[in-house]
Amino acid sequence: MNAEEKSDSPLKQKLRNIIFGTETPEGKRFDIILMICIVLSVVLIFIDTIEHINEQYGQLISIAEWSFTVLFTVEYILRLYCSLNRLHYARSFFGVVDLVSILPSYLGLIFPGANVALALRVLRLFRVFRVLKLLRYLSDGHLLLKAMVQSSRKVFMFFFSVSLIIMVLSVIMYVVEGPNNGFTSIPKSMYWTVVTITTVGYGDITPQTPLGQGIAALTMLIGYSIIAIPTGILTAEISHEMVRTRDLRKCSNCGKKGHDNDADYCNHCGSELEKL
Repeated sequence: MNAEEKSDSPLKQKLRNIIFGTETPEGKRFDIILMICIVLSVVLIFIDTIEHINEQYGQLISIAEWSFTVLFTVEYILRLYCSLNRLHYARSFFGVVDLVSILPSYLGLIFPGANVALALRVLRLFRVFRVLKLLRYLSDGHLLLKAMVQSSRKVFMFFFSVSLIIMVLSVIMYVVEGPNNGFTSIPKSMYWTVVTITTVGYGDITPQTPLGQGIAALTMLIGYSIIAIPTGILTAEISHEMVRTRDLRKCSNCGKKGHDNDADYCNHCGSELEKL
């Protein structure tokens, strides 16, 4: 316990153990109750968008939403009160999410319709990573994010090339089919090309001429041939990142490198590795 913690009142220390103490029994109970409240609040926001439910139970849902808003407001104030570093908490990811989850209700009193942003409260579900002790798995997400950043240039060039293909095909289809067949403008033709090349095929616009149908068939084949390219680029980068993040410790017995970061024994000969 540091000097700042010792100078705190017993009430403040107890609140800190409950609100921030994920390992204490009181903290675990608090986290579970909080997660239940967050889930119920998000469910209420979702079902409130269903028209017939809103007409019948809109007032009750509004009361419940305000109850959760008041509860989360008190929780946010208590977190600020008992936090060792209030500015650090307020500027942290969870601190910003906690604030954003309650602001729309109060802004809705001044600006009608602002409370629609209450749906952002779903971000509070990220606390499940702390409650269920899943933070250790976030390293996998970091690896994926790093791979996406590393492959961004290749993916950009891919999408730029596809965009050029889409523009060319759009102009061709506009000239071949024309307004009489639904291709009323080049942007409308671009919409059709994107829908076709991604193999979605809504069917609201279809080519009627034999030449247009032939171009449509070619567009579909192009779509199938390029749809897997971004996946391949990302997969290759993930593979490279996994190799880069391998442990560079050298086995004293066989000399092999490239072990898993948490490995205690060589995966080639089974000898014990030097501790990090």
